[in-house]
Amino acid sequence: MTTPAPARQPALPVTFRPTLSRVILLASGVALFVVITVVALLLEQLHGGERASFVVTAALLAGVLFLLARPKVVATESGITVVNLTTRRFLEWAQVLQVTLRPGDPWVFLNLSDGTSLPALGIQPGLAREQALADARALRALVEAHGAQATAPRD
Repeated sequence: MTTPAPARQPALPVTFRPTLSRVILLASGVALFVVITVVALLLEQLHGGERASFVVTAALLAGVLFLLARPKVVATESGITVVNLTTRRFLEWAQVLQVTLRPGDPWVFLNLSDGTSLPALGIQPGLAREQALADARALRALVEAHGAQATAPRD
């Protein structure tokens, strides 16, 4: 078993997101909306209200897919912003103690200084496992570098 090479620290700001999943979700949302809308317009037996309900339903379904494509993790000089499905949370570097992605985890977890753990859905190994592992290592390197700077004693 080989030991993984230490991750290089990426330049800040950097955004981590599941790109392949995002492309699939956004394309599916647009395609779904277009197909349902076209079907609603082509069905002659439908009246105005029924057509509108098709379009509204298509918009709602596409909206759900767009929401699923939202997660990301943004690292800047001042800290980390975790954007999950419906929430956005900013963390200072000193608040993040550890970045974990264990085998079988659906996404990265950030262990915080208050004793809690925050899921970061922006790094998930679902469709692009190697990219997610590289992103998790890069974020871990950033947390180790910036967290150490934040907690180092000042002269």
